[in-house]
Amino acid sequence: MSKTVEFNVFRGTESGGIFADTTRRTLGPFDVFVEITHAGLCGTDRLFKTKGIALGHEGAGVVRDTGDAVTSVKKGDRVGFGWIQKVCGHCNYCISDRDQYCDQREQYGTHDFEIGSFASHAVWNESMLIKLPDLLEAQYAAPLMCGGATVWGAMTSYDLKAGDRVAISGIGGLGHMAIQFASRLGCNVVVLSSNPTKREEAMGLGAHEFHVTKDGAPENPIKQVNHLFWCGNQHPDFSKLIPLVACGGSIYPLTVSFEPSVVPIQPLVANGIRIQGSAVASRGSIRRMLDFVSLHGMRPIIMTWPLNKDGIESAFKVLEEGRMRYRGVLVSERHLTGRSVAEKK
Repeated sequence: MSKTVEFNVFRGTESGGIFADTTRRTLGPFDVFVEITHAGLCGTDRLFKTKGIALGHEGAGVVRDTGDAVTSVKKGDRVGFGWIQKVCGHCNYCISDRDQYCDQREQYGTHDFEIGSFASHAVWNESMLIKLPDLLEAQYAAPLMCGGATVWGAMTSYDLKAGDRVAISGIGGLGHMAIQFASRLGCNVVVLSSNPTKREEAMGLGAHEFHVTKDGAPENPIKQVNHLFWCGNQHPDFSKLIPLVACGGSIYPLTVSFEPSVVPIQPLVANGIRIQGSAVASRGSIRRMLDFVSLHGMRPIIMTWPLNKDGIESAFKVLEEGRMRYRGVLVSERHLTGRSVAEKK
């Protein structure tokens, strides 16, 4: 017997304002009704704020109901979800742990405009939900579902290995997690930042070197690196990055941008350097990331707001003004502790 559920979502508007709306969904046999307790605010959310769709794509919550054929989760389970909404499950990408590249994938922003994480609930196919480890708090899991997964996927899907010199450019929402991941993966972590006051924090997160940059390049010469992860807020200037990378090394641009890039081809060819694209992470990779985070006790640095209209607008304002440290998390009012401050762990 089919079940119809009703829940609230927060949408953007053409003017950039936020408004609450109500939507309904009939649960299919493999659908799961999730009460959202925490939602991450990702930099990519700015691109959809004026589109009128349900906002948010980093979610953590509790299973409240299921379709008749659901077997992988049950009521009361804690789960998370991210950018990818649905995959076919049987193409070459899906069967090789690269399902984020599935040719038939459905994803946030292009499919199902009624489902987002800035909401009271969401309806997800059971195959796309990730069970949260017992030792990982939901407020930290939410920003890992896309931001953390983007960094983790890039670091673990290619040829990065323990002992490599790994540069992280930019200490922000992605960069502060990249430092922690690279350090715990056994790499020699080199942080590049235009803000010299972030030196102590970078070293505390696991960096081995800290270099101040000016106009996109280190002020002083540095030893070349094997991998460079661009986590800055601005479009990368590849002419400044390529000289920092050793022969055979890779550059990973992780900041979303629709601006065209100018890439000097000759130094890439002459030195065998790759510019490697990487999109979030597969379901299997996200599960491994959450286990890794739990094992090593690492957590993103977050700021919290209530998951309501005022809270969403306030969080967007901080993000757009560049004051976020370092991931925004919206907390359902049922779970809110009354704080809206930066938290470290």
